[in-house]
Amino acid sequence: MELPVMPPVKPMLAKAVRELPCAPGLHYEPKWDGFRGIVFRDGPELELGSRNDRPLTRYFPELIELLGPALPQRCVLDGEIVVVTDAGLDFDTLQNRLHPAASRVRTLAERTPASFVAFDLLALSDRDLTAAPFTERRRLLESVLDHAPDGIYLTPVTEDPEIARDWFARFEGAGFDGVMVKDGAALYEQDRRTMWKVKHERTADCVVAGFRWHKDGNGVGSLLLGLYDERGALNHVGVASSFTAERRRQLVTELEPLRANAPADHPWRSWLDEGDGSALLPGGQSRWSAGKDLSWEPLRIELVAEVRYEHVMAGRFRHGGRLVRFRPDQEPCSCTYAQLDQVAPAELADVFAVKEP
Repeated sequence: MELPVMPPVKPMLAKAVRELPCAPGLHYEPKWDGFRGIVFRDGPELELGSRNDRPLTRYFPELIELLGPALPQRCVLDGEIVVVTDAGLDFDTLQNRLHPAASRVRTLAERTPASFVAFDLLALSDRDLTAAPFTERRRLLESVLDHAPDGIYLTPVTEDPEIARDWFARFEGAGFDGVMVKDGAALYEQDRRTMWKVKHERTADCVVAGFRWHKDGNGVGSLLLGLYDERGALNHVGVASSFTAERRRQLVTELEPLRANAPADHPWRSWLDEGDGSALLPGGQSRWSAGKDLSWEPLRIELVAEVRYEHVMAGRFRHGGRLVRFRPDQEPCSCTYAQLDQVAPAELADVFAVKEP
């Protein structure tokens, strides 16, 4: 393979901001929730790499089959690998695509095919486009994907901040992370945070049902969070973590009174006794957590925490939450899914419409 931009490429990154930037020359795109993927195509050679330089080619044979005939003979694209369902993007299913067994990879490619959504063009023919402004790269990308088949898509873009705000609100229910903001004059600078991202963020009151020790053995590494469903079952919805060293030590003292006799009537007792790995309990070892210590300490179901989270997928927080404060004024029984914002799935037909032959 011999391209003007060669692997490995460290993708351009974004800084998180709370408010949508508004200024002339800014471009807005939906923020896709999938695997970042860089496509390298040089004649018959085609490689798919991740943002961390992990080769992804073998895991998505259906994309390789589509990208080969769809792309120019020599090009490098930046985009996102996603799995699309009737309810929107499914990150859990996408994660399951990274299977070590070749036979399983082929089966999953048929059962849960992935799509590739392109949002930047780094090279075309013999030209390195990383020194070209985004507006030129976008124009060339549109021409490259003008007749792409189903499964290969071009991300929407707008210069209207009101449309971007509409995307931010409507697309969340379909699994989007938020909105990306790009300067039309910006170059493609690898591994630099020259874009902006506005992500969904809200709070919920959760039961603190347990904790895990920090990997250094000094203090609490994460709090295990639970919410009650409509049947009255306490489901594990995620963790709150990212504590300072001082806060980790403080939490040990604050949680100590709740450790006494905690296993006796704990709602997750089955997992404690048998390592039950069902979907909404803390879970056991898997190929994703191999080598990690997932043991945890139960707490009596008495403590409520207000937690900041981004969005919920399949009954769990999609990303780790952050502790805002403990709520001694709240009862654990009040911590239900009903308090969460319910956002109807957005209509994604504009992006994933079946193309006319």
